[in-house]
Amino acid sequence: METKKILIATKTYPSISTKYRETVCTAGVILDEEEKPLKWVRIYPIRFRQLDFDRRYPRWSIISAKIERNDKDYRVESFRIDDESIEVVKKIDTSNNWSERKKLVLPLQFRSIRDIQNQDKSLGIIKPRTIKKYFWEETTREWSPKQQGVIDQLDLFEPTIELEKIPYKFGYNFIDEDGDEHRYSISDWEIKELYRKCRDKSQSLTPLAKEHDAREKVRQKLEVEFLGNKDLYFIVGNLKNHKKSFMIIGLFYPPIVSHTQLTLF
Repeated sequence: METKKILIATKTYPSISTKYRETVCTAGVILDEEEKPLKWVRIYPIRFRQLDFDRRYPRWSIISAKIERNDKDYRVESFRIDDESIEVVKKIDTSNNWSERKKLVLPLQFRSIRDIQNQDKSLGIIKPRTIKKYFWEETTREWSPKQQGVIDQLDLFEPTIELEKIPYKFGYNFIDEDGDEHRYSISDWEIKELYRKCRDKSQSLTPLAKEHDAREKVRQKLEVEFLGNKDLYFIVGNLKNHKKSFMIIGLFYPPIVSHTQLTLF
C-alpha cells in the first residue's frame, strides 16, 4: 500500500452488503505532494460508521491514508484503504466562492457521460448543459429479507445506530454537453440525511404528513435553490455490475458568480 493525500468529494448513503455488512462508497481526488489534483479515486468498501471517530473524514476534507488498487474491481479508480492509516489533514472551506474546492476538482472535469466512457473511466465530474426536471420517486420501505438478516447479525455483534431505509429516491433528468439525455437518481449521503432530518423536525401530526414536509424541503433545496442559485455539477459514477449504468453520487454546487461579485483589478 502507498500513502496518498486524497480530497474527499462525496460519500454515498450507507448500503447493506452480505459480504461487508454495511458499506459506504467514497469518491475523491488523489493529490500530489503540492496538493494539486491528479485523478479521481473510488474508495470501496469502507465501513464508515464503524471507523474510530477521529478517522470519520468529513466531506471536503483532505486525508492522508494508505491505499491500493482493488484488483477485484475492473474500474481503474477503485481502491481499498487501510482504515487504521486514515488521518484527516485539513478541511477545505467555501471561502471566495468555493475557489479552493474548484481548483481541486474542476481540472478533472469531463465533457459528458460518453466522454467518461470513451476514456475507459467510471467516475468523474460533469457540468450538465440543461437540467430538464427534478424528480422524486417512492421506493421500498423495508430492507430485503437478506439485508435485514445482515442488520440483525450486525446488531448482535456490533451495536450501532440503526441504518434507516429511506423510502424515496431523488434525482434529475438532464442533458449533458454531448446532447445525451439521462435520468439519474442521487445517492449522495447529504441528500438522504437532509430528508431524514427534515422529516424528524416536521411539526406535522402524522408520519405521512411528516414525509410530505421532508420531500418538500428536499425539493426546495434541489429544485429551487440549486437550479436557481447554484452553479451545479454532478459527480457521477457507474455500477460495478452494470458498466453502462451511472448515477449521481455527489453534487458540487458553488454559488453562481454574478458580474457584480467579480473582483476587478
